[in-house]
Amino acid sequence: MKTTISITALALLLLSGCGDKPQGLGGIKSDNAPYTGVGTSQYVTPGWKAGDKTSWERQLRTRAQGQNDYATAN
Repeated sequence: MKTTISITALALLLLSGCGDKPQGLGGIKSDNAPYTGVGTSQYVTPGWKAGDKTSWERQLRTRAQGQNDYATAN
């Protein structure tokens, strides 16, 4: 009797992991290019125009230069 309960408990414990839901990145899924923007916002950097790929790349380059410790130390 004790062995049957132990085996049943062990089987339930092992099978409890099978009920997990797949975990994924939720949120907004968009087919738009990142440089198209989300509209007007107070957080938009001045000089960047929504939909303009060259100004988007220029802003990314400028932001990356600010984080480059080698360039700021010399």
